[in-house]
Amino acid sequence: MTGRGRGIPGKPGKRSAAGRRIPLLEFDPDRTALIEPLRASGFNPKMPERVVMCFPNAVLQKYAQKKSLAVIGHLVCESTRYPVYLTRLGPVPVALAHPGIGAPLAAGLFEELIAMGGRKFVACGGCGVLDRELAVGHLLVASSAVRDEGTSYHYLPASREVKASRAAVAAIESRLKKDDLPYLLVKTWTTDGMFRETKARIRRRKAEGCLTVEMEGAALFAVAKFRKVDAGLILYAGDDVSGEIWDNRGWQDRHDVRERLLELAIRSVVEMGGS
Repeated sequence: MTGRGRGIPGKPGKRSAAGRRIPLLEFDPDRTALIEPLRASGFNPKMPERVVMCFPNAVLQKYAQKKSLAVIGHLVCESTRYPVYLTRLGPVPVALAHPGIGAPLAAGLFEELIAMGGRKFVACGGCGVLDRELAVGHLLVASSAVRDEGTSYHYLPASREVKASRAAVAAIESRLKKDDLPYLLVKTWTTDGMFRETKARIRRRKAEGCLTVEMEGAALFAVAKFRKVDAGLILYAGDDVSGEIWDNRGWQDRHDVRERLLELAIRSVVEMGGS
């Protein structure tokens, strides 16, 4: 019955420990699920091990059109089909895909990219900032994420944070240093509730060291750990949520920054080495 738990036999009115437990904290370590990613998408022999997940879809589509990239597969959800493109940096093949928006969809499509054959991932996109001193366009590398979303709890036991893959962070930092580009290594706050970023919540996240807020990082890092692949996240500073009034700062209109970010992500994922 909705809103009313069953009582413990012989003790009317009391609820069992299971009845009081928060479902999101019921981590199940069983690695086999009813529906496995391979069944949803299948292995793709054309899929390279290096993959860039680009959140600004318009940027990805423009890049693909400009380079006349071949489509090697699709990620399919109820609303649309996202093409998976193949590009090259020198002799190194790299797949490019839009992973959707929000932790549940991004994690699901990430799972499919892994099932297709991807092993080394760099995601890129914009984020909100919790410090107005971070100018629009400033490059940020996420080293860890506060898990204020739900998806990551299906992949890892409950904890406050999840770290990005060391190899991915090292590769991104190496690329940015080679290009002599200033950046910050940050702890990010991943949330499902973009319209529930209250002032008190923002203050708490800032107090624990978060400089950015976005909607996918913790879930991507958790999936990567569960599937034993490498995944990193490079962001650019966007809107400001640190003040009394939200400041959009025209962050989505910074086309030059967004396009450069995709190119940096491609170069970064190549830095990860391997075959």
